[in-house]
Amino acid sequence: MRRLLFLLTLLACGQAFSAGRPNILWLTSEDHGPHMGCYGDSYATTPNVDALAARGMLFKKCWSNGPVCAAARTTIIMGMYPPSTGGEHMRSMTQTPKGTKMYPQFLREAGYYCTNNSKEDYNLAKPEGVWDESSGKAHWKNRAEGQPFFAIFNEQCSHESQLRKRPHAQVHDPKGVRVPAYHPDTPEVRQDWAQYYDQVTEADASAGRRLRELEEAGLGEDTIVFYYADHGSGMPRSKRWPCNSGLHVPMVVYFPPKWRHLAPKEYGAGVKSERLVSFVDLAPTLLSIIGVKPPEWMQGHAFAGPHQAEPQPYVHGFRGRMDERYDTVRSVTDGRFVYVRNYMPHLSQAQHVSYQFQTPTTQVWRKLFDEGRATPEQSIFWKQPKAAEELYDLQSDPDEVRNLADRPEHEQTLAKLRAAQEGLAVRIRDVGLLPEGEMHLRSEGTTPYDMAHDDALYPMQRVLKVAGVASSMKPEATDELRAAMADKDNAIRYWGVMGVLMRGKEGLAKLHDEVLAASKDSSAYVQTAAHWTLARHGSESERAASLAALVRLADWSQNNVFTAMSALCAIGDLGDAARPVLEDLKKLPMKGESPDGRYNSYVSRLLADLTGSEPEFEADATPRVKAPGQKKKRRP
Repeated sequence: MRRLLFLLTLLACGQAFSAGRPNILWLTSEDHGPHMGCYGDSYATTPNVDALAARGMLFKKCWSNGPVCAAARTTIIMGMYPPSTGGEHMRSMTQTPKGTKMYPQFLREAGYYCTNNSKEDYNLAKPEGVWDESSGKAHWKNRAEGQPFFAIFNEQCSHESQLRKRPHAQVHDPKGVRVPAYHPDTPEVRQDWAQYYDQVTEADASAGRRLRELEEAGLGEDTIVFYYADHGSGMPRSKRWPCNSGLHVPMVVYFPPKWRHLAPKEYGAGVKSERLVSFVDLAPTLLSIIGVKPPEWMQGHAFAGPHQAEPQPYVHGFRGRMDERYDTVRSVTDGRFVYVRNYMPHLSQAQHVSYQFQTPTTQVWRKLFDEGRATPEQSIFWKQPKAAEELYDLQSDPDEVRNLADRPEHEQTLAKLRAAQEGLAVRIRDVGLLPEGEMHLRSEGTTPYDMAHDDALYPMQRVLKVAGVASSMKPEATDELRAAMADKDNAIRYWGVMGVLMRGKEGLAKLHDEVLAASKDSSAYVQTAAHWTLARHGSESERAASLAALVRLADWSQNNVFTAMSALCAIGDLGDAARPVLEDLKKLPMKGESPDGRYNSYVSRLLADLTGSEPEFEADATPRVKAPGQKKKRRP
């Protein structure tokens, strides 16, 4: 009844209501970093966003939190870190935490007309009533007379797929490109980078059209405008990787004089703010702007409006599964130094994500590395193992190619940022430290977030500790790994076995019997880790037996999609050692049941990579009716 009365009042007030609340327009674009004139890039051609920044303000240090679209958008829509909600994995799907809302629901309750044009791509199931309209036709023009609006227009012309589209009429001269130290300087790479800048110019032109439309409607001085991109550039080692090149995005804001009192404290025409902000801050900022205090469960901090918080000392990033390949990486920056924590250091940055390998740069770069012609800086991306910890100084090394983690003079900085990373993990109950399938199993009947706050279901600090020990690569961790492998909790046992895998033949020699026992574990994910270890580092007979076991685990008709994906990733990591099971892999089904259609193409992509067949690409498949899960639920 109260909601009905509010809406009736709104309709009666008409223009008077508009005077009480600002309109809010978000102009977003895909896959580009701060490669814009207003950020000091003289090669870029971005007159419209540059002009907006001159009238308003930009944030010099904004991170997207997730280095890929679905993960980044999942952060924005909730104002929560996806590693706390279970939504960190690319094109995954899980349930929103109990008692929470997506931010447009708050705005709609406050009387706003909320539209999204048009990409959503959330890894969380969307409840009813999020948007007034979310489609290619959604527009603020369709609101009721006098009603304030919140509108998003998302430009996809700068998406990764457009960087490699051929033929292309080149606008920016490839000769003028600055090739970062991690990329080889070849004609293909220069063309990709130049084409990227061309697409950023198109995104800027799109923003210009939207801003002119607003002015022509007479709404320019009633509307707060944000411009940002959804993560770093679509080039390899930017997109999908949670260092500065993958997370640093442009963020330009304009508050008209009428609404200047709602702006960030440091706001002013042409100001370049040093405040650290990230996508987890956007939802609480929106609520603050409209006068609503952000709820306690939101994990970001408002940087505008009456509820704006003090500047934060750090911003954080993460990487989970990227399409068909698993990884677990966390990152943090204080604005100058970037810390990267690799919980799976045995895997390279450049795991074979099929979609990424369609970019010419990726292909020529890999070829040069295989031929031994890549420089040390260019080889970091491909090498196995990667460092357990990485530390980069953006002042002296903006391309992040000189790891300072083992330098004595940076010991305090390393310790400070490590503590910040682990502190956030504890604070948000980072559920991404569980294997994806294990997370869903433990969350049966509830949500990953709510499960993670029950220490009986998820002993988070114990899991974090053993994951840290396992991935530290320290040889003296044998006793701790042995104890972990005997634990009652599946996740503790999993990380214990992973720690042995990471230490290679020497690690297996010390804990051989324990790994053999783990290969018969009740958890499919512990089994997979154990067979992965034996197939890579065991005796000839153990390698053969474990390869056969991994093929059985990879059979989607007999196991759930998460088990099949995990086993196929393990087989893929074995390289030529997996040749004996090639014919068996060709017989495995490429289709099966899954909890949501977003998972449906990953098994086929993995099998295609292993067998040389054609991969399947599904952007947003229709969910299947039946959800698998383990055959028998077991309390962890």
